[in-house]
Amino acid sequence: MMTALIVSALLTTLPASPQPSTAAPGPQALTKLWEQVHSKDLPLPPLVRHTHVEKHLKRLRERAPDLFQLEVVGHSVEGRALYHVSLGTGARHVLLWSQMHGDEPTATTALLDFLEYVRTHREEPWVARILSELTLHAVPLLNPDGAERFQRRNAQGIDINRDALALQTPEARTLKALRDRLQPFIGFNLHNQSWRHAVGKTGRPASISLLAAAFDEARSDNPGRVLAKKVCAVIRDALEPLAPGQVGRYDDSFEVRAFGDNMTRWGTPSVLIETGPWPSRAPDAPLAQLNFVALATALDALASGRAAQADVQRYESIPENDSSGLVYLLLKGVGLFGADGKPFTADVGISVTRAVRDNGQGPTLAHVGKVDELGDLRVLGALETVEGSGLFAVPLSGPGAKEGDTVHLPQPKQHAMQLGQPAELMLLKPLEKVSTYRIERIIRFDR
Repeated sequence: MMTALIVSALLTTLPASPQPSTAAPGPQALTKLWEQVHSKDLPLPPLVRHTHVEKHLKRLRERAPDLFQLEVVGHSVEGRALYHVSLGTGARHVLLWSQMHGDEPTATTALLDFLEYVRTHREEPWVARILSELTLHAVPLLNPDGAERFQRRNAQGIDINRDALALQTPEARTLKALRDRLQPFIGFNLHNQSWRHAVGKTGRPASISLLAAAFDEARSDNPGRVLAKKVCAVIRDALEPLAPGQVGRYDDSFEVRAFGDNMTRWGTPSVLIETGPWPSRAPDAPLAQLNFVALATALDALASGRAAQADVQRYESIPENDSSGLVYLLLKGVGLFGADGKPFTADVGISVTRAVRDNGQGPTLAHVGKVDELGDLRVLGALETVEGSGLFAVPLSGPGAKEGDTVHLPQPKQHAMQLGQPAELMLLKPLEKVSTYRIERIIRFDR
């Protein structure tokens, strides 16, 4: 009850109606602005490490010491500094934290880009209003040890996002202590989700999923959670023109150990932004753009009062995620050989995860594919669909195979597809000669 009263009192400081000064640029314009400020010094988000973030933050501080305050608020298990950057002079404090899971990096890059935008455009009316109405606090990389390995957990093997109560990790203790010191009136919890997430039953990728985190098992509302829902509604309206049908709502079941849920319970209602799949061979730039637009629009709405006026139903009506409703590549109606050698027709679903490899010349990004689904997959969506009628799908015969080659399969049962096998396949067209095929397409992902 005391928490609810505190949050209610804080919310009375919100502007009663939107302020008349200039609003932030629209979504399309913000994507162009992101292109102007995105650092070319940063590698792709999965390859960003603590050293990159540290260098970027120190450079921001050096270039605008009157704007940015930079503080080491803790250290990771392996001794890497946990940085807290703050800016603005407003009475209402906002806390943003990213990459508490080391393999969820998109928003870290977007946060750094947003800070650079504020540095270079601080005189614009909407940016100046954010700085005067709010004080922003960001921890761009909460799990640097996990990021170094591109793994979810920290160096202890603990999921930091399940350590809000036990506080056995130094990273969790740092975040909790920072929240307690700042008493922010809202928080942004920034993550990535697997590429199997679809928007409801639409089969479309959940490129961004939003959640106003619950604070109890009943998923009750209080003024803080209602505000978080309204902020999600604002973000939805900003992102849907850029990603039509690709904004989902994350499962709002209460997780007693999680930071977002406990932040809300402690008096800092939390907006969860989960970055998911994007229908492109190069997804990082458009996904970082979406995060940049989401953050810029949400903070502008909080500073101007537009958030308080948003329609909660725009949040409630977002389709909930289907966590297994999407595959990366879907082969529709292909011929397969069974373990008995007999042919049958089925769909093949290939999933992809990202991994970082180091071959001795520095880290590189790998896309690891596997056969994840077999059978009637009509309920699944896909980032790419191949109509396979008249074709057979079999495991790749060898590294020298290429499209247009002729192959002979005298013993079909040796070419049966197996769940979980690497996604190294051939699509074959039968020729007139028995057991003879032409390779129409080779499908190959990293192992």
